[in-house]
Amino acid sequence: MRILYLDLDSLRPDHLGCYGYHRNTSPNIDAIAKEGVTFTNYYCSDAPCLPSRSALMSGRFGIHNGIVGHGGTAADMRREGASREFNDRLGMESLPAVLRQADMKTASISTFSERHSAWTFNAGFHEVFNVGGRGHETAEQVLPVALKWLEDNGSSENWFLHLNFWDPHTPYRTPEDYGNPFAQDPLPAWLTEEVFELHRNKKGQHSIEDMNALAKSHYHRHARHHRSIDQHDDLRVIIDNYDTGVKYLDEHLGQIFSKLRQLGVMEDTAIIISADHGENLGELGIYSEHGTADEGTCRIPMIVSWPGGRKGAVDDGLHYHLDLPPTLASLLKLEAAPSWDGESYAEAITEEIPSAGRDYLVISQCAHVCQRSVRFGDWLYMRTYHDGHHGFPKEMLFNLKHDPYEQHNLAEERRDICKEAVYLLNEWHDEMMSSMDCDIDPMRTVLKEGGPYHAKEYADASGHKA
Repeated sequence: MRILYLDLDSLRPDHLGCYGYHRNTSPNIDAIAKEGVTFTNYYCSDAPCLPSRSALMSGRFGIHNGIVGHGGTAADMRREGASREFNDRLGMESLPAVLRQADMKTASISTFSERHSAWTFNAGFHEVFNVGGRGHETAEQVLPVALKWLEDNGSSENWFLHLNFWDPHTPYRTPEDYGNPFAQDPLPAWLTEEVFELHRNKKGQHSIEDMNALAKSHYHRHARHHRSIDQHDDLRVIIDNYDTGVKYLDEHLGQIFSKLRQLGVMEDTAIIISADHGENLGELGIYSEHGTADEGTCRIPMIVSWPGGRKGAVDDGLHYHLDLPPTLASLLKLEAAPSWDGESYAEAITEEIPSAGRDYLVISQCAHVCQRSVRFGDWLYMRTYHDGHHGFPKEMLFNLKHDPYEQHNLAEERRDICKEAVYLLNEWHDEMMSSMDCDIDPMRTVLKEGGPYHAKEYADASGHKA
């Protein structure tokens, strides 16, 4: 079996054509979606980059593996201590380690582990290729390495390639000579003049005001960020350049797919397209960051084209990204690792009966804020333990069916829904704490050590108290 896992940093599903976006950002991704299953309610359990990828590859929630932040104790994977055997659990039970049981050659082309000193991410890979950009590289720098690997290995029978691109990640740095393919396209309809005025008056981290300050202090080094956002149409500094990054990425993915066709293995290769997290582009009045436990940050694309699987199908069930490891194990007829927290949705890929998904999800963020949120039914309930200088209240509640961009907090109006969400959050927390071999919730560690890493950075830069 050949599996290509495309890990596309900061990619929002609703900015892809196959998820209904009005701009032509993703023709090559859309073509893969027609050949597979598109998952519409797919979320990373822990955000952003370091917690998300650590949860995926370890198969465990951040509360279990210990990584929930970007600095401090909670940026290191929890060790096994006295119970550790000759090999640690991660070396045997990471996703790539389990895939090796199917005699797969496992490889990663990514700068992620160096960017975050996340060396545990490499566990189980035969080969790790680092192009050296620490996450600041663009697609044309990654592509030659990927094409060379496929040239050398693509025709082999059994391999798993994790291929990581960063182009949609802020700061948006698509080469300037690529231009703006969306200059004549309208902005997303929900970003009206009225909404813009509300957002322009918002204070705090990741607000438009903060973006304008960053344009002067940091982003001026990037040609696509030199303008401040003063008028409604200036939102193109963010929206157009984010979408340009997606399109630039998509064009390079097209060359990957062309290589698979050239090698004669396209039809026999499983292609999985996903992301570590999304990107807030106006949700909660914040922009160009992935710093919350909400729809903008934690909802991610998942497209699976599996040889012999369903084609052109859509699955609306609730799933975590850490459900992928047991799903792949099931599809490959392997035993799932005993430490994994995920649940297989293999039937959604191979059978006509759609998967039921989970009843609810709990999604977490401790790098920019400390939040845990519950996604259930039409609702997103957000509970904030540290607001990261965003001005968030303790509780927020959004009806995603009617307010998918989180502009109207209904927490005061619908106390009944909030109480239901708190019950689910407590149920999840009790289950997590009872199924681990220590009594430390790493979110509490983040709070004890002074708060989220990026909130402390913001406080130092802006003069706010940490």
